[in-house]
Amino acid sequence: MIDLYYWTTPNGHKITMFLEETGLEYKIIPVNISKGEQFSPDFLKIAPNNRIPAIVDHDPIDKGEPISIFESGAILHYLANKTGQFLSSDLRIRTETLQWLYWQMAGLGPMAGQNHHFSQYATEKIPYAIERYRNETNRLYGVLNKHLEDRVYIAGHYSIADMACYPWIVSHEKQGQNLEDFPNLYRWYELIKARPATIRAYEIAREINPSPTVHDEEARKILFGQTAKSLNKH
Repeated sequence: MIDLYYWTTPNGHKITMFLEETGLEYKIIPVNISKGEQFSPDFLKIAPNNRIPAIVDHDPIDKGEPISIFESGAILHYLANKTGQFLSSDLRIRTETLQWLYWQMAGLGPMAGQNHHFSQYATEKIPYAIERYRNETNRLYGVLNKHLEDRVYIAGHYSIADMACYPWIVSHEKQGQNLEDFPNLYRWYELIKARPATIRAYEIAREINPSPTVHDEEARKILFGQTAKSLNKH
């Protein structure tokens, strides 16, 4: 059994997509980040960076004590190793998969995240910041679109690299991007969107959080106003 500490964000969706693909037994423990539940002492023992997702695997392959993992890329890598699925044992394919996983973690996710913040959530609209992150998101879309010219999925076959990237493309309209400008990316996006496991993962998200929007000032402060001092309060 895997405990999945989850909220309905792109990084959260990565893990439900993987778990639904593989059929691993898991239990969702919702962590409502708009209410500050990510700062609870019990959660911080598992995820010291106070971010979702995180997991606890109660049946690790070494048959030892339960193991906890935070950071969505690390979780995908761990689960792929555990199941032997969606991460090839072939050196070159495995390396390609992991480099695109890290590309998402270091580039697509952070840049699209800043795009979301300045265009959707910031109370003060700063044109330079909005344009900066919209343009960088556009560049990254172009990188992936170019890469997909001669392949169906990022590493040839469907892998954790695809699961990592897809949720960050879902909000393309909010990011100021038109997928029709990126035909290879658009084709890839539609293939993953139609996968039964993807459909199930997003249905789960809608059941847990039907209105995934920052509604009030208190939620805004919790999500966007934290500093190192904030952690000492919890």
